[in-house]
Amino acid sequence: MKLYIATPSPFARKARITLLEKQIPHEIIIDNPWQPESRIKDLNPLAKIPTLVLDDGRVIHDSKVIFEYLELERPGHLPADKHGKIAHRLAEVVADGICDAVVMTFLENQRPEGSRSQFWLCRQAEKIRAGVNELDRQLLPSGSFTALDIGLAEIATGSTLGYLDLRYSDYNWRTDAPNLLKLFERLMKRTSFQQTVPKAQVVPVNQ
Repeated sequence: MKLYIATPSPFARKARITLLEKQIPHEIIIDNPWQPESRIKDLNPLAKIPTLVLDDGRVIHDSKVIFEYLELERPGHLPADKHGKIAHRLAEVVADGICDAVVMTFLENQRPEGSRSQFWLCRQAEKIRAGVNELDRQLLPSGSFTALDIGLAEIATGSTLGYLDLRYSDYNWRTDAPNLLKLFERLMKRTSFQQTVPKAQVVPVNQ
């Protein structure tokens, strides 16, 4: 199978980490949906990253759906009980929401300084901080979200924290969230996280 990614994308990183943790053979293809030569629009009607192309040619897109498919193929990254599953899904929703707010902030800051909406930027900043605080609160004393050592919640949260470091580095989340810091340090010892550290790509400046 082939996974189309953009190197900064925390959503693509979620899929990459899941593939590595499940030890599923795959090929990584780097794309940039912001560029006119991007190939992703031919595979995904929304032209969004990540997109997974299966060996039989079927296409799966959206990180949540990709994770669902991979978990069905090789279970192990969601708890067996329904309450545990919901806990992981809720953590993913918060983590993804933080990333969405960071993306909106980043794009707004690409606009000429006089055209930026400070109201909009403040709203996103509030969401980012509230989301980080909520994830920090959800962690159990064990350092995970449930009895599962590493699952969807940890993968999504770790990807989000790495994205904050890349695109929202002025915010010192480590001070706000000491529990998340311990989780992040633990996750970064894993090969799957070390191999998928996000890197910036060129984004056209809004006019």
